[in-house]
This record gives sequence, C-alpha cells and structure tokens, in this order.
Amino acid sequence: MTATAHKGKLAQMRQRWSDMPKQVRWAGLAALVAFFYILPNRWFYEYLGFPIGSEYFAFYTTRSDFAAVLFDTAVFVLLAVGLNVVVGFTGLLDLGYFGFYAVGAYTVALLTSPASRLDLTWPWLAAVPVAIVVTMISGVILGTPTLRLRGDYLAIVTLGFAEMIRLYAARNDGLLQGQRGIPEVQHPPGPMVDGRPLFGVVDSKPYYWLILTVIIVIIFAMRNLERSRVGRAWVAIREDEDAAEIMGVPTFKYKLWAFAIGAAVGGLTGAIFAGKQTFINSDSFLLESSILVLAAVILGGAGGIKGAIIGGALTWYLPEWFRGFGQIIGLDFDTAEYRILIFGLIIIVMMIFRPQGLVPNRRRAAEFADRRKEAVPQETVPSE
Repeated sequence: MTATAHKGKLAQMRQRWSDMPKQVRWAGLAALVAFFYILPNRWFYEYLGFPIGSEYFAFYTTRSDFAAVLFDTAVFVLLAVGLNVVVGFTGLLDLGYFGFYAVGAYTVALLTSPASRLDLTWPWLAAVPVAIVVTMISGVILGTPTLRLRGDYLAIVTLGFAEMIRLYAARNDGLLQGQRGIPEVQHPPGPMVDGRPLFGVVDSKPYYWLILTVIIVIIFAMRNLERSRVGRAWVAIREDEDAAEIMGVPTFKYKLWAFAIGAAVGGLTGAIFAGKQTFINSDSFLLESSILVLAAVILGGAGGIKGAIIGGALTWYLPEWFRGFGQIIGLDFDTAEYRILIFGLIIIVMMIFRPQGLVPNRRRAAEFADRRKEAVPQETVPSE
C-alpha cells in the first residue's frame, strides 16, 4: 500500500467515525474505557489470548506482574500527555521534564513520610495538591528566565534543571536523603469491602485504576485547552513565534502557561508514583527516563493527544513485551538485556520513514508535508 493510499484510508476512517451518531461514538469510547479498566484482571487478559500478558506465550510479559507493567505504562502515558503541552502544542524542546516528576514525588514523600527530615505525616490526599502547586511554581521559576531562549539553548537549560534536581537528591546530607531515599511514603486512602486498605503493597491493580482515572480527566482537560484561545495561541507560537508576536499574541505569557501546566501534570504523576512505591531515591529519576518521555511524544506524534497516548504506551510496554522473546525464536541468550536496543532501532526506523509520528496531528502532518516539499529541489526552467 502506497503512502497516499494509506493516508486516504485513514481519512476515510476518520470521516466514517465523524459521521456516526454522537450516541454511538460515546458508546464506543465508553466500551474502550471499560476495556482498559478490566484489562489488568488475569481472567480477562488470558481469555483474550493476544499479546498483552498471557502466561501461555513466552514473549508476553511473563516475568513481570502484568498490573504493575500496566501501571508503569500508564505513568509514561500521563507524562507524555503532560510533555505534549510543551513540546507538541507549543513547540518548545524540553529535555528535563523528569525534573518536575521528581519534584512532585519528593514533595509527597517529604510531607507524608515519618522518616523524612521534615518529620511530617500528612495524608497522601492532602499532600497531592501541594505537590501540584510546588511543581507549577518550579515550572514558572524555571521558565521565567529561560523561555526567551529557543531551540537547542532551551533544551540545554531544561536538561540542566533535571540534572540539578537529581544531583541534589543524590546528596546523602541533603533534605532528600540521597541514595538512602525516603521510605514509608503513605499510600492513597480507601478501604475495601472487608475493611482492608484498598491501596497496599502487593496488588498493583488499584493504582492502575487510579492513574487511569486521572489520565481520562487530564485528557478531557487537555482537549478543552487545545480548542480554547490558549490552545490556538500555543499553535501560533509553535508555527511561527515571531509572526504570532507581531499579531499581538503575548508569546512569553502563553509559553509560561504551557510550562506551568506541563509541570503540574508531571508533578501529579510523581505524586501517584510515590504513593505506590512508598520509597523513592535519586535512582528513580534518571536522565534516560526524561529522554524516553520525549521520545514517546515524538514517536506517537507531537501535537496530538492521541499520539502522546499511543507513544507513551508503546515506549514503556514494547521493551517489556520483548522480555523472553528469545525463547520463541530459538535464541539461547536473554533478549530482555537487549530490549532497549531493539526499541531504539524501532525509533530510528520510525524517524526515518515516518518523522511525523504514528498518529500525527493533522496540522503537524501538513507542516511536515510542506517542509518535505521545500526540501525537494525545484527544477529550473531555462530561459529562452
């Protein structure tokens, strides 16, 4: 199938979906949401029998708790949706997004753990809003002096921010207690029917359901933002910041909003992560993870929420999917050691043959098409 035919088929599918009655579309979305809520139940994914974790096939995620894998995948999806505000909507290159994730996680740990140096025991639910506000403030503090930079210079500054957070967290005599970390972080509240805590250490399903609910809420909020005046200003900045400023768009203000909103989503994700892990240290916030989140946004298709979701899910789940793959193809070595290498090769191939991403935003796809036309040398017509 040629690229033109593929695009035409996708356009037909979008049009067919748009032509459906509103009730049918809502019913389809509700069925999809119900599918993801049921997914971590073992009886369900074993009944389905396709590559999502069945133990009957060695190349499915056999060496991990499938609910825990789904939670980690959902964490990456939420981070990709938050980073998409900065990279996809506004067109800013941010290499230090994991720094906001770390700020949110450490804020919850400091406020809820009796083993922290603040010696506070706030409930997890009370600490989450504080974590969101602290990460938003950190985004504003970082963005105010640096958002006048563009391109590679902004990327270097954001990278330095994430590394400063990590290096300070690694200091054993600091507030964040270095490699010893902060244990005894409190779980989210909620009892089961028999009175036991819903959020514990053994079962990861409640945490997955919690973060899935948060993802749904964030997606609705992002869609409204994308269609609002703020979203249109972000698109104008992404396409041509100078032209947007000439037309009266306060570019610095809207870029600062994008940084603050993206930071808030990252901080919320970190708060949920800390509540599940109950222990965090600097090893949880490495530079490689920050690069992976950026790769997720680009892989799925920067500028679109669907692309960020798909990119985030594939970025985390594909390496897990490759665990034990060697047993299927008859190799003696453990392919789990090479799963990141295989995933990296997939990303390289994607960037060569589909730089706009798997599910590109329509406007972004049009921008790539225009750039491709500009890159093709034009034939000169000889003068008579």
